[in-house]
Amino acid sequence: MKTISAILRARPGAEETLRDALLDVAAHVAANEPDTVGFFVSQDAGDPTRFTTYERFTDAAAMDRHNGSAAVARFFAIAQPILDGEVILVTADEISAR
Repeated sequence: MKTISAILRARPGAEETLRDALLDVAAHVAANEPDTVGFFVSQDAGDPTRFTTYERFTDAAAMDRHNGSAAVARFFAIAQPILDGEVILVTADEISAR
């Protein structure tokens, strides 16, 4: 299983816009990406400008399809101007799941 973990920070005041953009990607994944087996979005309870995603894919091809999708492109078009710093991105091979 391939995974991506991402940490994103919105500029203060842009939290709702980033949240909505992430949820739009999640809706697209649910409706259109059967090989994306998990797409989790979290908003930090102590810092509402910080968001985390955890994404699970059946294989590298599924991950590439997701990353190359129109939904991800739309997300970054919205998010890029409101991000506070670089996105921290970790791509990995899942070695344990419950």
